[in-house]
Amino acid sequence: MQTAPPSQHTAALPLLFFAALIWLGLLAYAHPWHDLDLRLGDILMRRAIATRPPPPEIVLIDIDQASLDHPQMLELAGNWPWPRAIHGELLAFLALQQPRAIVFDLIFSEPDHFRPASDQVLEDALRQTPAYLPLVVTNGETSRLADLPPLLGIRPGRQADPEAGLALLAPKALSPEVWRTGLINFLADSDGLGRSYWLNYPHAGWSLPSLPARVAADLGLPVPAQERLPLHFYGQPFSHLSYASLFLSSLQENPGDLPDLRDKIILIGAAAPGLHDLRPTPLGAATPGPEILATALGNLIHQDYLRPLPPSLAPWLGALCLSLLALASRRQINPLLQGTGLALLSLVCVLAAYFLLHYNHLWLPFSTLLTLWLFYAACALHAYLRERQQREYALQLFGRFVDPRVVDSLVAGKALAVAQEGQRQEISVLFSDIRGFTRLSESRAPEEIVRLLNRYFAAQTEIVFTHEGTLDKFIGDAIMAFWGAPVASPQHASQAVAAALALQERLLAFCEELGEDGADFDVGIGVHSGPAVVGFLGAARRLDYTAIGDTVNLASRIEGLTKGVARILVSASTREACLAEDPKRFTFIDHGEFPVKGREKPVRLYEPRSPA
Repeated sequence: MQTAPPSQHTAALPLLFFAALIWLGLLAYAHPWHDLDLRLGDILMRRAIATRPPPPEIVLIDIDQASLDHPQMLELAGNWPWPRAIHGELLAFLALQQPRAIVFDLIFSEPDHFRPASDQVLEDALRQTPAYLPLVVTNGETSRLADLPPLLGIRPGRQADPEAGLALLAPKALSPEVWRTGLINFLADSDGLGRSYWLNYPHAGWSLPSLPARVAADLGLPVPAQERLPLHFYGQPFSHLSYASLFLSSLQENPGDLPDLRDKIILIGAAAPGLHDLRPTPLGAATPGPEILATALGNLIHQDYLRPLPPSLAPWLGALCLSLLALASRRQINPLLQGTGLALLSLVCVLAAYFLLHYNHLWLPFSTLLTLWLFYAACALHAYLRERQQREYALQLFGRFVDPRVVDSLVAGKALAVAQEGQRQEISVLFSDIRGFTRLSESRAPEEIVRLLNRYFAAQTEIVFTHEGTLDKFIGDAIMAFWGAPVASPQHASQAVAAALALQERLLAFCEELGEDGADFDVGIGVHSGPAVVGFLGAARRLDYTAIGDTVNLASRIEGLTKGVARILVSASTREACLAEDPKRFTFIDHGEFPVKGREKPVRLYEPRSPA
């Protein structure tokens, strides 16, 4: 049974295209490559922010290792944690510098039972100079949100649960009257890295503002109405001051050169590694928590936080993806050109993403680009499997008729489809018939005759294939072959004549092998060139690749006229075609005109010979 041709399996490509559309839909809603998208974005971000300076109005006062180990600080405050009076005294000193805001990134969750007066010093300083204190959502005993102080900034929504509770780590060491708080919980993505900061923490219909959102709102800055703030990091360091240096300067009657803190936003936090306020971000595995908080504040101050692509661009991006998918699926385009084009497109997309990130603060995900590559790989695999199937099908169809080397060219071209449909082509047809076979069969056993014929036919088939011919069929003890199809050849006449002469030489060698029995063994070969219809004829279960038409009939008649004239005879059209191709390749002996059954005019025939 014949295998279904490759044309019947082309439904796989529309299915592949449909699968790509489904994949684009999954990207839009399920984000299957979210983590990989984030990591590629981190690489691009680090390149884009390498020279990005932080806002100069933000100053970080670091409780660094030098502050913890400073001899005077050890003498005044002892080991960490320091008495809270230290922070109160520093707060009072900073208030004299007239900053815009002071933010503590320190949690005062438990009263100091051994030094209660120290807590009171900090509380008194906060009453004189309100500062922002952190709030942390944690595990443990919950507090009813409706009962919490208004200074926490917690807002109920339309469907807020009045009985909702949340475990909060609040500054309980101080009176609620000075609780101007905001959330500082670390917000990690699925891979554990922090790329965003909470703006409004949602819980049971309630909303808890983050510390950066609270500060920005009080300063009159616009705060986006969203839960998360995508951080646009800074590649250059913030302005840092050592806590110990500034505190010790505040104790002097006439401090020396103090930094200008007027109208600054001051952030006091832990930077020493031993205080464990380090978090993984795209900048590194140990980014100090105060710097993440400062980044969120800076983004809100300058409104340069990252933004997704505008929704108006989504249809255009989708149309571009569909166009590229359709282009990648076209068989007429060279796969190398497809791959090169997609590589150039990838480079353009990366440059565009860099430009949008660096100058417009827009975040371009890479998922679409990865999808295009995946679809290209699927198309390449489909093309490879299709070509392999086409080759196997061509081998199955043509392996009996032509040399395997010719099949390779059939796979690359359109000859397979043409052969299945049938087409009129210029060809040269050769008929070769054995003479003296009857006498030979009378002197030998039938089994031996079959072996001799198989040897002879194998030799003739090899010669036909060597001269790039197509073996049509065996007709009893005769052979039909033709040139010029399935692969068109302008030298089909010369190839056919050359094959006829080679068959004659092989005949002589075969007769010598037969000895006395080969004396009467001979062949007649007729060749004619002209138009014929070439293709597969038959039923689905039995197909033959053959040529039909007057050219084939005349070639058969010419072979019948060779007896008593010459071993090989060719028509005038074959002779003219050979001379047009190469006048010196063959010589032709004119044997005159011969009447042919079915034709009104006689046919002039020639005997070809090699110049040698």
